[in-house]
Amino acid sequence: MPPELDARHLVRRLLQIGAAVVVIALILLTLPGLDDVRTRMAGAQPAWLVVALIMELGSLLAFVAVFRGVICRHLAWRLSYEIALSEQAANVLLPTGGTGGLALGAWALKRGGMPTEHIARRSVALYVITSSVNFVAAIVPGVALATGLVAGSASTALTLGPAILAVVVIVVILALPRLLPTGTAAVTNGPIRKRLEPVAAAVRDGIHDAVALVISGQPLVVVGAVAYMAFDVATLAAAFQAFGGGPPIAALVLAYTLGQLGGLLPVPGGIGGTDGALIIALAIYGSPIAEATVAVLAYRAFQLVLPAILGTIAFGQLQRTLARSADPAALCAAMAAAIEIPGSSSGDSGVRPTISQ
Repeated sequence: MPPELDARHLVRRLLQIGAAVVVIALILLTLPGLDDVRTRMAGAQPAWLVVALIMELGSLLAFVAVFRGVICRHLAWRLSYEIALSEQAANVLLPTGGTGGLALGAWALKRGGMPTEHIARRSVALYVITSSVNFVAAIVPGVALATGLVAGSASTALTLGPAILAVVVIVVILALPRLLPTGTAAVTNGPIRKRLEPVAAAVRDGIHDAVALVISGQPLVVVGAVAYMAFDVATLAAAFQAFGGGPPIAALVLAYTLGQLGGLLPVPGGIGGTDGALIIALAIYGSPIAEATVAVLAYRAFQLVLPAILGTIAFGQLQRTLARSADPAALCAAMAAAIEIPGSSSGDSGVRPTISQ
């Protein structure tokens, strides 16, 4: 097991995040000039904070569903829960910009007997599917705000711009299978390219699998991916309500999608990056700074602490599961079914038209 995934290392990270939360709380309670923030914090409505907690728990459970639907629908629910929640904890606790969860999941699935090729392509598919929901979420409210279908105070550049950028990203992702070199090209063009071919193959096949899974309409994949983001947005919305306010839903969703980019910074849990980016994005789309600050900090407390605690517990359970069960994920390699992308063919730019379940 990679040393950064050692249980003691994860516990230390959990304590560090807890210490960071305490420091931020002390700053908010004592620093001059933050009276408006403190007033809003003092007026928090506990019922809405409970709703925020429930919504974030719903987001975590939705990730378990989409994880199982994408990686392998024959995977036991308990094992799916343990790996998925462990991935969520790793994303919070490790300063890897979100890649720590993928590394932990790959280790666990390999340890459980799943073939490396299947792990690689389905990990790409999982990332593509869950990320695509965010991109679509930037397109719909962005267009709605820019065209006046819903009210908003932001300029066209700040509403239509992110929507256009999201469309470009989606188009580029869908085009990657045609642009990446095939296995034959890799073998005939030197050792460096040959070493890169497994990566290119995982990306090609992973994107293909993502498209096929979405088109097939499997509920765990489609509903799970949408619910994963929707519940998280609902957590932020409930946090706003807890402090007596909140922007219109279109502005909230657009600010949310842009603010999440701060999580790409290589710091544990995106602390500082995600928080600051969310507050700035919400302010740009019309939220008062004090209101946005208290809502984001409450939302981030749930988003960090809940997966960190539940995921650390799940990781301990996962290690025991892998120790006592012989290849619990090997079943996925043996049970394969074909799903075709409508209109595709086996000769379509080297992309295989079927995916294994």
